[in-house]
Amino acid sequence: MRLMREAGVTMVSVGIFSWALLEPAEGVYDFTLLDRVLDLLYTHGIAADLATPTAAPPAWFFRAHPEALPVDRDGRRLSYGSRQTFCPSSPAYRRAALRMAGELARRYANHPAVAMWHVHNEYACHNAECHCDTSAEAFRGWLRMRYGNDLASLNDAWGTTFWSQWYYDWDEILPPRATGAVPNPTHQLDWRRFCSDEVLSLYTAERDVLREAAPTIPATTNFMVMHNFDALDYWRWAPELDVVSNDHYLRSTDPESQIDIAMSGDLVRSLTDGPWLLMEHSTGAVNWQPVNRAKHPGELRRNALAHVARGADGIAYFQWRAAKAGAEQWHSAMLPHAGTDSRIWRDVVRLGADLRALAEVRGSGVPAQVAVVWDWGARWALELPSQPSAEVRFLDLVRSWYEPLWRAGVAVDFVRPDADLSSYRLVLAPSLYLVDDESTANLVAFAERGGTLAIGFHSGAVDENCHVRLGGYPGAFREALGVRTDELFPLLPGESLGLDGEVPEGATASLWSERVELAGAEAIASYTDGPLAGVPAVTRNALGAGSTWYLATRPDPETLARLLDRIRTEAGVDPARTTPEGVEAVLRRGPDADYLFLIDHGGEGAEVEVAADATELLSGKPVEGGSVTVAPGDVAVVREPRGQ
Repeated sequence: MRLMREAGVTMVSVGIFSWALLEPAEGVYDFTLLDRVLDLLYTHGIAADLATPTAAPPAWFFRAHPEALPVDRDGRRLSYGSRQTFCPSSPAYRRAALRMAGELARRYANHPAVAMWHVHNEYACHNAECHCDTSAEAFRGWLRMRYGNDLASLNDAWGTTFWSQWYYDWDEILPPRATGAVPNPTHQLDWRRFCSDEVLSLYTAERDVLREAAPTIPATTNFMVMHNFDALDYWRWAPELDVVSNDHYLRSTDPESQIDIAMSGDLVRSLTDGPWLLMEHSTGAVNWQPVNRAKHPGELRRNALAHVARGADGIAYFQWRAAKAGAEQWHSAMLPHAGTDSRIWRDVVRLGADLRALAEVRGSGVPAQVAVVWDWGARWALELPSQPSAEVRFLDLVRSWYEPLWRAGVAVDFVRPDADLSSYRLVLAPSLYLVDDESTANLVAFAERGGTLAIGFHSGAVDENCHVRLGGYPGAFREALGVRTDELFPLLPGESLGLDGEVPEGATASLWSERVELAGAEAIASYTDGPLAGVPAVTRNALGAGSTWYLATRPDPETLARLLDRIRTEAGVDPARTTPEGVEAVLRRGPDADYLFLIDHGGEGAEVEVAADATELLSGKPVEGGSVTVAPGDVAVVREPRGQ
């Protein structure tokens, strides 16, 4: 507790994997240790984010209920001995989890340390899918609800006339288990939807038990909006949380992981109407990648404050003290194995002081005029087997469009395709393979009303049932874009085509091409070689009071950046602040002031112009001379008064 206060800790997540300690045998509880920890936290002025420990059922539970262990798609029943080794549809697990949550809620609902409930931990991190017979029955129940108990509607949606897959009885339907050839795509897509909803039902069940005992204490669970997780549709999850929180970890092989931090933060902020909480990230190396890179000097501070810049109102780490035993013994912590005589500890203490200095930023937003369309269903559908190219990946496409905006200092929100778009000037859909009619109409109407809409290749190809939209590509957006494609020409790895037109000299394209015919649009760039020489690759179309753009290929990074810079400039979108290369600029806006975050990733430092009456909050010093100095590898946060 003394060290937590020294570090500036204000809240601690407690008890996340403590089920075996709290309930050593079924119905036998021992809260001695948890009582002591919560009392100590309260005594020292530290709040508790009290967890239900249901992410790690104890061994005695599985000995009593072996049927609750998950089964993989190959039919193997997995064993216990790690975490999340349960079937999400298991009635025995649900009963035990709700019983445990109820005991915690009744015991600690009025404990003065408890400020928030932490439900479970990283739902579906390891067990998003279970293919057992219990899951099969639950899947069939979900399908009955989706298709109005009409098997003919399901057969139509799944296209089961193909390969003799027609179902005559609900009990014939199974999860998409391992089979001899390619499974039905809509079957697989509905399975992904079901799995997300089934796990969500576990969260809401526990949350409701907690609310019944303590209706005024907010509840959260930690999302994983990061590079290696896509199992849950967080657009459906977020409205069920009182506070949206997220875990984010860097990928050691990503040379510019600061872009991933920014993109994740923007997406998490977009999931909620208000600020959010970073529940987990690391002070240094993790333990679950092939090589676990340590953070460079200053990187801990830059990472944490980059999340704050994107709207996080709280910064937390896994874990407090580095474990000496167990599966995560080599995962970094706030208090490392070396103890307080360590760089990590000194950086942690400094960060605590930084966050105290930024207290007034809490509650401010991040104004954005650009929206990027993000849809988990479209992602799942795009990455199903038997696509024109397995090299086309949703996250790669979105990041390739996001990166130039990040470099330019342009703020971005992420939106559902059916979201209200009236507050934006520019909407980008880098990858929207699957889209329904309502969302299509919403995006097209945005452009017709005067907005600028840019669409990436292979978008609009299928409807919500994964049925190809006939008549030519890009399907749903063909008329709005003023183009028609009759055949797709995906490119092999390493293959590229030249581009000419209103693009930089020497521009190239890779990954994808298609035979585009103009149907009202104008060509901005065309291919110079290959079977599509002279065919448009990038087009622009006037639509109502606005315009639409189609990128029918993946231009090289410089060309893509130039195109997106032109598109956003025509849309009237300017960056928050012009900064030298390597300096990230993000603006948070409060009722009385703007807060300009300047983060130097390039290591060169910079002078950035700011308002004459500004204050640099981390140092507490007024800005002199109308500019602020960002030291190499460092961060500055500038308060600029508004409305005066």
